[in-house]
Amino acid sequence: MGNNIKLVAKETIKNLFTKGIEPTPNEYHKEFCSIAKEYKLNTKECIQFKELVSKLNKEEQEEIKSKNITTFEDMIPILLNRVATKNLKTLTSLFQDSMTPSISIGLDEKLTKFSVKIGNSPALLFEEDIQKEMQSFITKRFEADKKVVQEKTAEIAKLVTLMGRHLNEAISSSGNSGTEVSNIKDEIQAINLSNNGIQELTNLQSKLINAAMSIENEMNQVGEKLSSGKDKVEELEEKVKKLEDELSKSKQESLKDHLTGVLTRKAYEYEAKKVEENYKRNDTQYAIVFFDIDHFKAINDTYGHAGGDMILSTFGKILSKYTRDMDIVGRYGGEEFIAIIHFNLKRELLKYLKRIKSIVNENNFVYGKNKIRITFSAGVTIRNDHESYESAIQKADVLLYKAKEDGRNKIILEDNTCI
Repeated sequence: MGNNIKLVAKETIKNLFTKGIEPTPNEYHKEFCSIAKEYKLNTKECIQFKELVSKLNKEEQEEIKSKNITTFEDMIPILLNRVATKNLKTLTSLFQDSMTPSISIGLDEKLTKFSVKIGNSPALLFEEDIQKEMQSFITKRFEADKKVVQEKTAEIAKLVTLMGRHLNEAISSSGNSGTEVSNIKDEIQAINLSNNGIQELTNLQSKLINAAMSIENEMNQVGEKLSSGKDKVEELEEKVKKLEDELSKSKQESLKDHLTGVLTRKAYEYEAKKVEENYKRNDTQYAIVFFDIDHFKAINDTYGHAGGDMILSTFGKILSKYTRDMDIVGRYGGEEFIAIIHFNLKRELLKYLKRIKSIVNENNFVYGKNKIRITFSAGVTIRNDHESYESAIQKADVLLYKAKEDGRNKIILEDNTCI
């Protein structure tokens, strides 16, 4: 073996000079162990290095392998990255706190044993099995705390319900509580003090009796007040309900145009925003229809504003009746109306438009003894033909005025379809 070592040493020096590497102790050690491996020569120094590496954790072993580290000197920077023993104790304490339930007390025995184990050997924190066990305790800690919170919440809910029930019973009948207090008073009076009893006990008995009598009187007064208060509460509840109903009715009325029964412009714009949001989420196709009653000024001039109001009111009722609930109809201003109509196929939209036009054109609007025939013009755009709702409604307005300019009594769509 001695001859082999000399041979390896000689070849080591030769290789270092051939490679142009200075024969420092560290470089000599690396080259020596490399050549010794080729000669199948197991030296103590080379074996010690391998044994030490095998005791390191997986991450450290992988780093040594990736960096091709073969000497103790090159291994030092990796070992210096390890947590100091004094820091491990602090880290161990922090982990123990994190695993301890803050509300539940169900994990104490097992957790105590585990805490003692890692407290005695902080270095165990780096072992994979210990880390998995820690994770299990942390998970159980959250589950235990969550369960306790749920149970306590349920108990509080039961307590609130029970208190409400007993309070209601107390309001309905305060006599029972008064009777219970009277019983307490009777029990105190029945105390049999001996002849040799201390004067302080006699005084205490007298005070307790007086206190019980005072409580009894107050309970009776409270019972009367509570009964009276219950009646007032019920009366107030009725008034509040009536006010809520009136407020709800008033709110609904504020959304509708008082003359035509369709949505006001403000209410229409609010609903239109919801339709547009639904369109952006679900690509729900809809059309915007601008209606305008033809020659409305002439109607006002001929029949007065009352006649004009009748025309507006009837036209609004026609739109409301023959437009589905899922669609929207509003009064945009003056004699202008606007509708949002949902559809899948274009023929469904055309059917709706033709129906409205047929009903308006083929029937008389009755004002007093006068039978008035009216027409209307309309412009129609389809939302998904435009980048925005604003662009679509502006185009519908342009098409409405085109229908007016082309002779009125027309419904013009953006694709030049004319009804």
